Order: sequence, then structure tokens, then C-alpha cells
Amino acid sequence: MSLAELEAAWPVDGEIPLPECSYDSELHTGPHATIETAVERAAREAVAREICAGCPAQVFCAAYALKLQPTAGVWAGRTAAEMAAEAPEFNTLAAA
Repeated sequence: MSLAELEAAWPVDGEIPLPECSYDSELHTGPHATIETAVERAAREAVAREICAGCPAQVFCAAYALKLQPTAGVWAGRTAAEMAAEAPEFNTLAAA
């Protein structure tokens, strides 16, 4: 799905809502200047998942991430590794 198609499908009351991650992208991608411990990463990802749960863009984010196949970050409430593990399942459903 292209960005234009996403924008056409996404309006709420005539306006396009911003994804929740746009307010604090580092929460979803991780720190850029420092290295976080596994415990810090797990805590950050848990908060990111909670934010994703109420995001108006969650379905579009999942579709985009499945197409993009990211190697890091939290996408639609899933880590990049979880998205990669789910990709074959979604591809099978799309082909059916």
C-alpha cells in the first residue's frame, strides 16, 4: 500500500491522525547515542507496546512493517523480530 493509499484510507473526521510513535520515536526505535541493557530494552519495548495498543495507525503500521521488514524497533506493538516471525503467516493469508 502506498503512502497516498494509506492517507486516503486513514482520515478520522476529515483529518489524518498522527501515529502515536511520532510523539516519541526513540521509545519505539531505541536510543541512538547510548547502548541500552537488555532490561532497559525490555522496559522500553513494554511501554512502546502499550502506546501502540491505542494507536489509530496500528493496522497501517503492521502492514507497512510487514512490507518493510524492519530489523529493529517496535512496530504495531511487535518487535522487529516478532514481525519477521509473523511475516510468512501474513504472506500465506494474503496469497489465499
